[in-house]
Amino acid sequence: MNIALIILNWNGKKDTLECLDSIAKLDYEKFETIVVDNGSTDGSLDSLPTHVTVLKNKENLGFAEGNNVGIRYALEKDFDAVVLLNNDTIVDPQFLSAFARADKPIQGALIYLYQERDRLDHLGGTWNPRTASFDFTCLRAKEIPEELSLDYLCGCALFVRRGVFETIGLLESKFFLIWEESDFCFRAKRAGFPLHVCREALVWHKVSASFTGGKPHSTYFWWRNRLLWIERNCTRPQKVSLYLRVLLPEIFHLYKLFAIKSLFPSKNKKEKLLQYRAALTGIHHYICRRFGNGPAWIYKKKPMRSGTGTKEGL
Repeated sequence: MNIALIILNWNGKKDTLECLDSIAKLDYEKFETIVVDNGSTDGSLDSLPTHVTVLKNKENLGFAEGNNVGIRYALEKDFDAVVLLNNDTIVDPQFLSAFARADKPIQGALIYLYQERDRLDHLGGTWNPRTASFDFTCLRAKEIPEELSLDYLCGCALFVRRGVFETIGLLESKFFLIWEESDFCFRAKRAGFPLHVCREALVWHKVSASFTGGKPHSTYFWWRNRLLWIERNCTRPQKVSLYLRVLLPEIFHLYKLFAIKSLFPSKNKKEKLLQYRAALTGIHHYICRRFGNGPAWIYKKKPMRSGTGTKEGL
């Protein structure tokens, strides 16, 4: 089985090089390492080993479309399967051979924490209609149940046979970042492809290294893409129920908190205010059909000053 191992890089030179060092120790031979660079400016491209195939994007296309560039390359080159691997990971030497031996159409890995090697990050999740979100499976766990039932596999390390892409298509680029792997896996499961966790494929993940802006960054994409996911994967009656029971009350509560904290700002509450603003901006951008990358201010690490304008936001 010829495998395309795709690593997406965006200004992650140090992490990417460490990931590639671990890949150099793999015991599997029939694979090609493909680094897709999302317009990095940190000298990443100059530091990559010569044996790595590099695909250069002119700008940051996000996780979904950035990986799609690599997936299209792999399908054109007739690879049998694709493995998407986060650049902020290191892998066990049997990582690819374990996937190849299992030979399931879609497989996730056992993803452990980089800083706590015997504790899991998480394996994916199950859809919870009561909360209109996913419940993580084995979050920070040290033991794995014998039976696993998942609605999506963590996209940190994801094996996919080419037939899955040929049947359901690629990652949805509108998501840009987060919720894209849950959308992809949900579509695959609906099309008849079972989701499998390969217990011999081991990965250690640094967790959220891509969220350079911290909570405003992740909050914006979580809210915007949550609504997009529901739009794409729920029936009309399910959507009506979710909006009436869960989403509209949550959104109303966010507006109320944002208004109160805006009227009575305090030094200690500025960061929380920025998170509310990020959530409401994500909701607003979903309604306006503004997808792709988020506004520049969500990537800034410092909280906004009281009275900052919202030209890019609400």
